[in-house]
Amino acid sequence: MSDAPKKMVVGSMVVAGLIALAAISDLVIGVPFSGNESGKTHTFLMDIMFIISAAIVGYLAWDAYRELR
Repeated sequence: MSDAPKKMVVGSMVVAGLIALAAISDLVIGVPFSGNESGKTHTFLMDIMFIISAAIVGYLAWDAYRELR
């Protein structure tokens, strides 16, 4: 079996982790997405959605990786 599916699954886990890390850093210190102060509520809600989505993608990738072994 080719290593391509494993590489794609690991790549999706890495990307999900990076997105979650960026959203968490935006919640804590306001970098990289905050921008202006008027959109603070909007960015907070989007950060929460990014974290939830990254967690779902990370879990699905982890589950797929277990099946590929």
